[in-house]
Amino acid sequence: MAKRGRAGDGKLISVELYLLRHGIAEDESAGQPDSERSLTHEGRKKLADILSAARAAGVAPSLILSSPFRRAVQTAEIAAEILTHSGEILRTQALTPGSTPQAVWEEVRVHRDADSILLTGHEPLFSAATAFLLGAPSLEIDFKKGSMARVDVYRFGPAPRGVLKWLLAPKLAPGAGRK
Repeated sequence: MAKRGRAGDGKLISVELYLLRHGIAEDESAGQPDSERSLTHEGRKKLADILSAARAAGVAPSLILSSPFRRAVQTAEIAAEILTHSGEILRTQALTPGSTPQAVWEEVRVHRDADSILLTGHEPLFSAATAFLLGAPSLEIDFKKGSMARVDVYRFGPAPRGVLKWLLAPKLAPGAGRK
C-alpha cells in the first residue's frame, strides 16, 4: 500500500499512479473491431516479467482502472493476479485510445482517496498523460507495449503536478532475455 507522505524532494504525495500500457496484442484483422483484439502469448509473458519486477519493488495498487478494450482488460487482470489485487477492476472510457490526458486526470481525481492507482490503457494516450501529470505536456515519452511508469502526484487541482519515479520497459525487466 502506498504511504502518504513526502517525496524525496519534500513534496506531499497524494497518490502513487502506475501507468501500464497493454501488452503485445493480435494484429488487426478484417471484420474484428480494434476493441476486441486480445493479448498474444508473447504479450502475456512480457507483462508477467514487468509485473513481477513491479511486485518485487513493492507495487500494490489499492485500485485498478482499465480501458474497456479487451487487451487492456486482459492486462489489468494479469496485473491484479501478479500484484495480488483482490478488488474489482473498474473499466472507464477515460482510458480508451482516443481519450485525452485531461479525461484521464479527471477520472483519477474521482478516485483521489486511493493510495495507489494502476491504470491500464493505450498509446498515444499514456505518453501524453504521463507528460501532462508531470506538468510538461510537450515532453516526449517512448511508452512501449507492456511498459510501466510510476508518477507520484502531489497536487490534485485541475492541473496535476507529479514526479516521475521510474519507467520500466519490458526489455529491461528481469527475465526479458529468456526465450
